[in-house]
Amino acid sequence: MQMTYDTFGGKKYCFCSKNCRQHFIEDPKIAYFSMEIGIANNIPTYSGGLGVLAGDIVKASADLRLQMVALTLASRKGYFKQKITPNGEQQEFPDEWDPSKSLFLMPKTVTVPIEGRQVKIQAWLYEHQSPTGGMVPILFLDTDLKENAAEDRGITDYLYGGDKRYRLKQEIVLGIGGVKMLKALNFKVRKYHMNEGHSALLTFELLKENSLDSERVRNLCVFTTHTPIEAAFDQFSYDLVEEVLGNDYMLSTLKQYAGPDNLNMTYLALNLSKYVNGVSRSHMEYSRKLFPGHYIRSVTNGVHSFSWTCLDFRMLFDKYIPGWATEPVLLVKAMDIPNHEVWNAHMRAKMKLIELVEKSTEVKFDPEVLTIGFARRATGYKRATLIFSDLHRLRDVNRRGKIQMVFAGKAHPRDEDGKRLIRAIYDYAHQLKDEIKVVYLENYDMDMAGKLTSGADVWLNTPVPPMEASGTSGMKAAHNGVVNFSVLDGWWLEGCVEGVTGWSIGPHPKDFVTEAERKEVELHDLYSKLEYLIVPTFYGQRDAWITLMKNSIARIAHYFQIQWVMRRYITEAYII
Repeated sequence: MQMTYDTFGGKKYCFCSKNCRQHFIEDPKIAYFSMEIGIANNIPTYSGGLGVLAGDIVKASADLRLQMVALTLASRKGYFKQKITPNGEQQEFPDEWDPSKSLFLMPKTVTVPIEGRQVKIQAWLYEHQSPTGGMVPILFLDTDLKENAAEDRGITDYLYGGDKRYRLKQEIVLGIGGVKMLKALNFKVRKYHMNEGHSALLTFELLKENSLDSERVRNLCVFTTHTPIEAAFDQFSYDLVEEVLGNDYMLSTLKQYAGPDNLNMTYLALNLSKYVNGVSRSHMEYSRKLFPGHYIRSVTNGVHSFSWTCLDFRMLFDKYIPGWATEPVLLVKAMDIPNHEVWNAHMRAKMKLIELVEKSTEVKFDPEVLTIGFARRATGYKRATLIFSDLHRLRDVNRRGKIQMVFAGKAHPRDEDGKRLIRAIYDYAHQLKDEIKVVYLENYDMDMAGKLTSGADVWLNTPVPPMEASGTSGMKAAHNGVVNFSVLDGWWLEGCVEGVTGWSIGPHPKDFVTEAERKEVELHDLYSKLEYLIVPTFYGQRDAWITLMKNSIARIAHYFQIQWVMRRYITEAYII
């Protein structure tokens, strides 16, 4: 084999052949933009599901050897480190990291106009390598250069931090700065894929590059929307836009695509993208109502199977389903795994979660007790406290068979409702301390998520429909044989086969019920199914429970995985 070498972006690469080199250097890439990317636990540039999904997309693209480059912000001070006081008060501290200790500084810089200043941007390179031989570079954009003014050096410090002005500056760096950086580093780009609307200003930079030819820009752009309500879209007043962005970009052109009253990042991305998708079928249907006249497709999210399968189940799958790690669709064969081996793998994973609980809280969980897990962003619509709505009924469940519960999740520093939910769970834990063990683990991150989604027995999810555009934590749980118990929203509408892959909570979204009726049905299902189905099956019908676990793997995990998502994007969005 003749090796060939070349320098690209300041780094020297070794190729197995000239053909391989040609593909790497000359093939146009998919440029994937996301405000947050969760690629590794020690790189805290993510806050939750959106960033973890982006990281999983990078990993799957490398597995499939897709020509992709990803762009995000360096977020040098992270999202935040969460500390919780004994009475449940969340405290936030910077989660600082130093890109120079683990990433490679690229040789080029670019500038963007902000408040009349030319702000310089540098990029740090992280290369995600797949065992298949694929590699996806991630560029972390950073304004912390000595040439910049002090206020500009901090633009890329905090993920989702600061006020509207700070956020707009970040989105200028990501969208406009990202396009300029790709050009400076000589990346050839086939498509620009916007993961949510934060990077939508890239379309404006592309309009500028393409003589305002909107059809040409549309043919270059792909947009994935994750937000199910209009009030949550990033919006900026045009007065603020003019102050921050200046006269380099014509506001009249921006208003044509982003809305006449405010710069709406979702509208901007939507109007300048040829391919637009929601992240579940129900989210697609809801988005079509939000954006009449736009053709919005559905690509339901998935998770990176190898990353979110715990070591104990990886070893089990290696034994009985060879090749599953690179072809997760093979997990459909999980029904052939002997019951006792599935149970033993689960109990080993459960013990790791119990060890984490004791280390973090000094509360000793019982490995024989049914363990309910709930971990996601702490915010009102997630309804983390729904299970505590009727403590009398919850006590009835516990008398039928013991339960214990573990919660985790961060509330955004400005989300007072989310912080109240955390305090409330601490209060309920205190009220129930002599009957039901309830713990809240602080500083939720990807490592903790892995232990929770593999160590729980039941994965609980109780969002207010239709607020859960997709959700992915239940998919991660299913990869580890953990049984889902969830409100019919997002992906669970597609994954739930009642009593086969898990259980539903509440009415179907298409049932015409009032808000009060929906809440009544939800609470009835929540407590009745726990008391009369879940607890008796767990304690009295072990083989039936393990069948549920194997169904979770064979009927959920084999399908709700990110390789299938990427194959959809490749065939429907990238190569057209």
